[in-house]
Amino acid sequence: MSLFNVFDVAGSAMNAQSVRLNVTASNMANAGSTSGDPDKVYRARQPVFSSFGDALSNQTGVSGVRLEGVIESSAPLNKLYQPSHPEADEDGNVYVSNVNSVEEMVNMMSASRSYQNGVELINTTKDLLLQTLSLGR
Repeated sequence: MSLFNVFDVAGSAMNAQSVRLNVTASNMANAGSTSGDPDKVYRARQPVFSSFGDALSNQTGVSGVRLEGVIESSAPLNKLYQPSHPEADEDGNVYVSNVNSVEEMVNMMSASRSYQNGVELINTTKDLLLQTLSLGR
C-alpha cells in the first residue's frame, strides 16, 4: 500500500466524522423542541456509514467510508400533559423531541476525537513522505 492511499482513507474518515458532528449538533440544537402534533416534533437523527472500495481495494485492500444516509430515530417521543402550553393539543398533551442529550454529547466527543485522529494520521504520513524525499538529497 502506498502512503498516498492513506490520504484517501483518512480523508473519507474525516468527512464521515464531520457529517457525524453536524448531525449531532443538529440533534443537540433541537433537543428541547416541542409540538402539539407528534408528526411535527423533531426526532433524533443518526448517520449511517458503510465502507467502500474500488478497483484499487481489490489489489491493496484499501477502502474508505461512505455516507449511506441519515435516519430518524424510532424511539418514542416524550408526551407531557401541559394544557397551559401554547402548543398543547386538544387533550392538553405536548410532545417533546426524543433526543438524548447525554448520548449526543458522547457522540460529539467520539466524533471529535476520531476527526483529530484523522488529522494526526495525515500529518504523520506527510512527515514520513517528506523524510523519504529528503533521503534523496
